[in-house]
Amino acid sequence: MSKKVMPTFAWFTPLAPLALACAIYFGEIQTSSFLFINRFTQLLPDTLWAWLTFLGNGWGVFALAFPLLLLAPRLLSAGIFAGGITALASFSLKRLFDLPRPERILSIESFYHFGAPLLSKAFPSGHTLTAFAIASALYFSCDQSKRIKALPLFIVATLVGLSRIGVGAHWLSDVLAGAGIGIWCGMVGAILAQYVPENQLAPQKIWPRIIALGGGAAIYAHFTQTMDLELNLPLQYASIAIVTITLIFFVKAQFNQASGNLK
Repeated sequence: MSKKVMPTFAWFTPLAPLALACAIYFGEIQTSSFLFINRFTQLLPDTLWAWLTFLGNGWGVFALAFPLLLLAPRLLSAGIFAGGITALASFSLKRLFDLPRPERILSIESFYHFGAPLLSKAFPSGHTLTAFAIASALYFSCDQSKRIKALPLFIVATLVGLSRIGVGAHWLSDVLAGAGIGIWCGMVGAILAQYVPENQLAPQKIWPRIIALGGGAAIYAHFTQTMDLELNLPLQYASIAIVTITLIFFVKAQFNQASGNLK
């Protein structure tokens, strides 16, 4: 536990994006900041922004991180705890504020957008919240000596936030708020994961088996749903493959343990 200390200053870091979100919202630059970034993102292909959005989808990021079930189960546990907290925070805040999205306020011709129209429950950006929560959970679950290698996760999370503006779904203030709140959710998830005993993280234990069942649910979700945008279908198929292969090795680990007990 001593190698995974949560620095006190880290709890204050999310205040910066939250303060900036307030400044943008109350400073009457909500529209101009959104239009500037939305137009800038058009320099890159829609597929890129769609795939980045996929990384903020709960089912999507769970599937892509699923190999951690065998490679680093504590990190995956931190992500799962953070994801659960994130879902509650997103659900509650969206309904509490129920702010309009760009497509309800601005004329359709004034900005670029694709995907199904979204009109309400803008604040905060759920995808950004999820991306930063997972990045934060994995970062703070690592030993301090290894955390520098996890910093690129926050770059990816930032790009996820930009993708939500690029597809025309969120204001910049929504994204900044999602980033700040997401970091807090991830920190709590990392703390909770520390309370899972090391001897309960082996593939033959109950907790990993419950996660494995979640992998089955992820396969079903990717088969039966479109994750945000149709451009994400290739990633959905790849996610199904990743989860399936991981589950094959997970089942194999069960039989390996059984064989060892018979010797």
